[in-house]
Amino acid sequence: MRDEDAVRQSAERMAMVLTDWGFPRMPARVLMTVMTADEELLTAAEIGDRLGVSPAAVSGAVRYLIQLGMLGREPAPGSRRDVYRLPQNAWYEVTALKGGIFKVLGDMADDNVRALGDQSVAGRRMATMRDYFVFVEGELPELLERWRAHKADRGLD
Repeated sequence: MRDEDAVRQSAERMAMVLTDWGFPRMPARVLMTVMTADEELLTAAEIGDRLGVSPAAVSGAVRYLIQLGMLGREPAPGSRRDVYRLPQNAWYEVTALKGGIFKVLGDMADDNVRALGDQSVAGRRMATMRDYFVFVEGELPELLERWRAHKADRGLD
């Protein structure tokens, strides 16, 4: 049996962790609210009701999440309202689409290594950062492929 208070508290804690990691607070709360909903489609008013905020407060958050690919918007049949849904494989999609950030960060760190000199303390520190991002960028395709296989093996699609 679903315990709504426990669900709400858990979603808020998860949103807080995302916020601590730099994710904006309201988009984190909206995302966790939609993630914990049994319904596939929710209106901004329904999301706002669950969060205790106005639909207007939800508006900017859903725009942000749509831009990230973490939320989809579609018109509600027979209404002027939109409904929101989680895309299938939302986490995978965002990781795949935003994975290029590791290359950008690695390239930027490499520029800093050249500017600082690779023999300086700061240059070596920056080189370690560069090497980390280059490593992650190189590992990401295989990791995502392993995730697809893992999901398929478990019938998670």
